[in-house]
Amino acid sequence: MGMRIGEYCGFETSVSNPGIAIITFNRPESLNASTAPMKRDLVEVFTQIQMDDSLRVVVLTGTGKAFWAGDDLKGYAGATSSEVPPIHGGHHREIGTYNGLRSISQAVNTSIRNLDKLSIAAINGFAIQTGFSAALACDFRVAARSAKMGSATLRFGLLPDEGGQWLLVQHLGVARAMDFMMRKRIVTAEEAAELGLVHQVVDDAELMNVTIELATELANGPQIAMRMLKRSIYLASELTWEQSLDEIASKTAVTDHIADAREGGTAFLEKRTPVFNKWLDGVPEPSQDGPAPWETEK
Repeated sequence: MGMRIGEYCGFETSVSNPGIAIITFNRPESLNASTAPMKRDLVEVFTQIQMDDSLRVVVLTGTGKAFWAGDDLKGYAGATSSEVPPIHGGHHREIGTYNGLRSISQAVNTSIRNLDKLSIAAINGFAIQTGFSAALACDFRVAARSAKMGSATLRFGLLPDEGGQWLLVQHLGVARAMDFMMRKRIVTAEEAAELGLVHQVVDDAELMNVTIELATELANGPQIAMRMLKRSIYLASELTWEQSLDEIASKTAVTDHIADAREGGTAFLEKRTPVFNKWLDGVPEPSQDGPAPWETEK
């Protein structure tokens, strides 16, 4: 049982070899503005991706002039989804806003951050507010030269409530994050690169080619070690030196003894390019039918 390919609420999914899941926001008439059902569908898809062994890297991008230009203020809860049952989108009173943020809006960026597989935001146009925070939650960001991005919630008297303030402090530090948010900055792709908010700026026509090239490079790397290293990198910003040493030692106790590590060493000695991820070859997809493995072992 893998990720379902096709149409969701506000986006569609596809897969490119080797194991690259592509999520494309497809509401260009609203600059891909988000709704509550869209966010719930995104959380569902990220869960599917996490549990699908065949998928290695996730790419997020948009159609039209925007990557993801914030929330749809005109019809936030009005869209419908075939993936999840309708519920109230929150924001109708104080506690409703608190519940809606915690259960729906903030869950998207949490799901992106919780992915063990690496994620890339291919920023094709406007990445504003909610969409900007989602891009910052990804592991890599490649921006089209015409893209523009920023938080700018204060232009509406609102807060970067999907965790945008935390993400910007992580990327920029306190002083520059204060300037960026309080002065409601929306920057060009080149300015974003200078600030360290994106990894690479490319011509618009080359955005997906460059992104897929990066995704393919990452997908061909040793997936188990990369997933564990991703988690260690994020934890390193929050742990003490001693804690980070213990944390990566426990992961190394796993990665040093798997086939990819043996292949890496052998390929180095034989002066050839290593071929990783043989554990994925011929591995059947987990089935929802029948007893769990631990139920059959006596």
